[in-house]
Amino acid sequence: MKKHLKLLLISSVSCALLTACGGGGSSSPSVTPPAPTSTAPVYRVGTFAAATSFKDRCEAPRAGRNDVAGSNLEEKFWLRSWTDETYLWYNEVTDRDPNSIDDRVAYFDELKTVRTTASGADVDQFHFNINTEEYEARQSGQASAGYGARFRLVRSAPPRDIRVVYTQSNSPGGAAGGFKRGDKLLVVDGVDAVNGGSTQADLDILNEATFPTAAGVEHNFTVLGTDGVERDVTISSADVVEQPVTETSIIDTDGDKKVGYIHFTTFSPFTSEEAIVTAMQEMAAADVDDLVLDLRYNGGGLLDVAGQVGFMIAGEDETENKTFDRLTFSDKNPTVNPVTGQTLRPTPFHSTGLGFSVNEGVPLPELDLDRVFILSTSGTCSASEAVINGLRGIDIEVILIGSQTCGKPYGFYPTDNCGETYFTVQFRGANDKGFGDYADGFLPNDRNAGFGEEVPGCTIPDEFKGALGDADEPFLAAALGYAETGTCPAATVAKTDPSKTLASTFSTGLDMLSDPRLAADEFLRTSRIGGVTDGTTAGKQ
Repeated sequence: MKKHLKLLLISSVSCALLTACGGGGSSSPSVTPPAPTSTAPVYRVGTFAAATSFKDRCEAPRAGRNDVAGSNLEEKFWLRSWTDETYLWYNEVTDRDPNSIDDRVAYFDELKTVRTTASGADVDQFHFNINTEEYEARQSGQASAGYGARFRLVRSAPPRDIRVVYTQSNSPGGAAGGFKRGDKLLVVDGVDAVNGGSTQADLDILNEATFPTAAGVEHNFTVLGTDGVERDVTISSADVVEQPVTETSIIDTDGDKKVGYIHFTTFSPFTSEEAIVTAMQEMAAADVDDLVLDLRYNGGGLLDVAGQVGFMIAGEDETENKTFDRLTFSDKNPTVNPVTGQTLRPTPFHSTGLGFSVNEGVPLPELDLDRVFILSTSGTCSASEAVINGLRGIDIEVILIGSQTCGKPYGFYPTDNCGETYFTVQFRGANDKGFGDYADGFLPNDRNAGFGEEVPGCTIPDEFKGALGDADEPFLAAALGYAETGTCPAATVAKTDPSKTLASTFSTGLDMLSDPRLAADEFLRTSRIGGVTDGTTAGKQ
């Protein structure tokens, strides 16, 4: 049975009735009624009313929801109290008067820490909000306009570098005449995609064609393939459902072993549970000796699905009575989850279906491996990193092939209020050994980066070459070589991984990521979402 978190909405209304009676000709003095008392909340620095006293009190109440008539000010007071009650670093947030900033989102943007990591990066790069209807549609796996092709903005401002990193089967992008992995966009609907887009109108053309908002619209591209040949691609957008697993393969090695390969793109939406279980069933049926789990473009998602992945790799004997991920909240909440009100319990290595898209209680396949190869880039984030950390916590050898991961041991429970869903960091995860200090990411140990948690493996630049799942694709080839020899390919360490530059190459001029839609897409791909373990609906609907 699905568990449901029920929020208690408390509202109080005080009412005073003043009745004055007098006879004609009375000499009694007239009584002037007092001015109505304002019901608007009053800001007092350091004093916080319960967040529930402002929850769902909306300036524009929605029909069919829990919303009641309220105000923009009450929405901001809810954000202030909710942050104080649940934010992991609540005591590092400047207590700002909700009256000082009119816009609720602009106010929310200020409610976070400014602390940095050892490398100088912001600790909290993950503060975010999105329209609730859009978020719910994404989580439920509804179709959305696109091509079934994943673009990577290696550089999003001129000179731009926009690549196709993979395509989905049975989609316009993956069909004959569509896109190929590694294609570089040169011209988009007549606009120079590399050096053009000097006006907002041109930038809008680039964004709309590359990340369409409507299905059934034809767009024209000139691309440069990895073979050095330019070609024209004319393609129509369609309503496409995201495919969490795009490729699987079984590779027979010279050492008479079988190596399984899975390209897993997301731990959300809910269909990711069925997709990864089906892929693991294929691996189990083939009785693979090793597994290469390709998470290089997997930004995260449902933490409970990550716990299932850990179980399926390691098996029951290694995971029984072990913790996959233990959540720690602020010092205000050492034993109770402030979002759910439940006593804190660790996320286990889930051995059965959880009801996202696999029936609850259905046993999961087991590979019973003592090591796993994980392919990574800076796009490997959140729940993907939880898999790395969780397996290392029970002494399953994790071998990292690629580059440094994003560094996000933190997560949240997306919370709706008045039509906007807010994400504020509420917990930090740690494995069975209590380790969770990887805010600068995991990285292969064949080079000294200075920051990050080192893991055995090889540094490989992602140059978007080769078909995913092909034994000759550079990442997979490096993993296969390491499995045989325990060594990395020569002359790879000094190269630069272009995928590391996604969010750090903003320059003067118009930047494609200035489009809120694209910023939202990047954020939602790197979300670590609390789930059913502690009785919430954050992962189930």
